[in-house]
Amino acid sequence: MREQLDGLAFRDRVISAAASVDDKKQEINELNVFPVPDGDTGTNMSLTLNAAATELKNKQPHLIASISAAAEVAAGAMLRGARGNSGVILSLLFRGMSKALKEKKTADACDFAFALSEGVNAAYKAVMKPSEGTILTVSRLAAAAAVETAAMDNYIDNVLVKAIDAGRTALENTVNLNPVLKKAGVIDAGGMGYMIMLEAAAAALKGEIRTVSTSSDTGKSVFTKFETEDIKFGYCTEFIVRRDNDKSPDLLRSFLGAIGDSIVVLEDEEVIKVHVHANNPGEVLTEALTFGALLSVKIENMREQHSSKLVEAQEAQETEANDKALEEPEIAEPEKEFGVVAVCAGEGLANLFKDLGADGVVSGGQTMNPATEDILRQINKTPANTVFVLPNNSNIFMAAEQCAQLTTKQVVVIRTTTVQQGIAAMLALEYDKSVDENKEAMLEVIKGVTSISVTYAARDSVFDGVQIKEGDYLVLQEKKILCTEPQLEPAIEYIAQSLRSLNTEVLSVFYGEDVDEAQAKELVKKLEEALPDVEISLVNGGQPVYYYLISAE
Repeated sequence: MREQLDGLAFRDRVISAAASVDDKKQEINELNVFPVPDGDTGTNMSLTLNAAATELKNKQPHLIASISAAAEVAAGAMLRGARGNSGVILSLLFRGMSKALKEKKTADACDFAFALSEGVNAAYKAVMKPSEGTILTVSRLAAAAAVETAAMDNYIDNVLVKAIDAGRTALENTVNLNPVLKKAGVIDAGGMGYMIMLEAAAAALKGEIRTVSTSSDTGKSVFTKFETEDIKFGYCTEFIVRRDNDKSPDLLRSFLGAIGDSIVVLEDEEVIKVHVHANNPGEVLTEALTFGALLSVKIENMREQHSSKLVEAQEAQETEANDKALEEPEIAEPEKEFGVVAVCAGEGLANLFKDLGADGVVSGGQTMNPATEDILRQINKTPANTVFVLPNNSNIFMAAEQCAQLTTKQVVVIRTTTVQQGIAAMLALEYDKSVDENKEAMLEVIKGVTSISVTYAARDSVFDGVQIKEGDYLVLQEKKILCTEPQLEPAIEYIAQSLRSLNTEVLSVFYGEDVDEAQAKELVKKLEEALPDVEISLVNGGQPVYYYLISAE
């Protein structure tokens, strides 16, 4: 039985917790409400805890001998390494604990219980709209039991036992407190991860200390290269036309569709803003002039760019082992008022965001939520006073927002929940307008975007009365299940019906890495037959997991 906890004992408990969550991450993942193979809660919590465990293991023992020093190291590592909302909340719990343990060499039962409670307070304060029936509820009730027990018992072991008992009861009740969990009939995944962490810490007090396997997933993305010759259209052309006639932009879309791909056309009463990949920029601009005067033009040779990127990527991979991931990144001097960092998965989507003006693209999304430090690195590399961040996924909001306190740049997170919204936000940017004006414009334009995605069910499930079978096509509109079908044909018809009801005018289809161009064109053909009055463009997004991402405006 232990009455005091020093820094090295704290280190061992964090390492044990990281190992246990890593072992059970798939079990946690399977509690996710939607049966989509994405960046799941268990994976995010495991990677976040591993960031702390790795840094603690690498520290000389005398540097973390006090619990204050060990807690500070863990909290800092988790803040920078946090992935997904669950990882960020976990890092906030540790940050609050670290502040409560500041300047303490050791912690007694009361100190430890108070630290748990302060961790909960920090998490609740940081979350914009705290929801009950989540990790917040579980950690709050566990901490309350710890505080109550510590007032009567000097042993940290007993305090943890009571916290675990209360936390387990709270976890089982999350299904009743959270309406979304109730629909799915599952307990909260983040709460389960928290309980696994507490139970591992309690076991470590008894001498059952675990270590994280070196084969654990690090969350690093792998660069996949393709030949420069595989680029079908060599020039990325962007332009803005000030309209001086009544010609329909649909005519421009049709023209561009015949000579290029990756077409995005945004219009209002005054201007037409266009992005296209084609082999003859001159032909593109000549046609553009029939709609009005050119206000701005940008042309880039993608084959030359791609060759450079291959070299850069290879050099980056060769030197990565020598780089310290947690070092403070260099902060670029501002050369402009604002810039943009976007998060997405898929080379085609990444290139599109860059073509539209993004200064940095962070690899991530559903398949792997990026760490706070990944987003921070791109923010700091952006040569601007203010950096807009487009998370393009609700599970990345909190990691993006944590960056604001880690950089001297002003960070403005536009809460885009999908890649489709992110692309619309990029197209709404006007570089001659202020930061506030652009923020308002982006927030306004994403309201008019309907995001539909087509993926597959990773497991059998029931959600809101919908029976979902593993392997079936799963069609989502934002977070709502539109349909699930064993064949794609009826799913396409369902999508068309939904788009008809929305009075869709313009449709962009981004096809993923598991779809070839012929299959994608077949889908577009069927949508064109079902929606003859809708202008449809096709872009190779290259995204994993999702066969198609569809943007309707």
